[in-house]
Amino acid sequence: MSDPEPIRRSLPKLGFCVQPSAICSVADYGPPPPTTGSPNTYVRYTHYALMVYGYNRIPIVGWMKKNAEESLTHAGRAGEMVTLLGGHPSLGIGPLLESDTHDVGDMLRESLEHETQAREAYGRLLEIVAGKHILLEEYARELIVDEELHADEVNKMLRRPGETGAFQF
Repeated sequence: MSDPEPIRRSLPKLGFCVQPSAICSVADYGPPPPTTGSPNTYVRYTHYALMVYGYNRIPIVGWMKKNAEESLTHAGRAGEMVTLLGGHPSLGIGPLLESDTHDVGDMLRESLEHETQAREAYGRLLEIVAGKHILLEEYARELIVDEELHADEVNKMLRRPGETGAFQF
């Protein structure tokens, strides 16, 4: 395996902190730049699922619960990357933001913003590790694909029936 030390030194630019000779995820969607797959994301989607009412509640709640569970999987993978590099994963979950908006459309727009920020964070990780650490490079690529697919799902959910163009904020 290639020497991870230059990667460790560059990761704080991404919103990762350096613990003694390792990286750890420190924030979810707030300063510093976001990381994803954190317990904060789990809380966000679980909260959204609890706040959905109306005729389409069952499929929307199911979709949000699926995203909550996937965020725990992502958090576990991030922890494995931290320990792979010799570190100790953080117990911090970042700020829990309550928008007090419980309209499904508003929750989906927040989700789309969340997915976009996640994709951008993984893109920055990929830029830093490309050609330097194959495992982290592939990890970043896989998560970029996941976030692109999530954003596409949300984008389609935000469209009015019959509209084929991408949702625009």
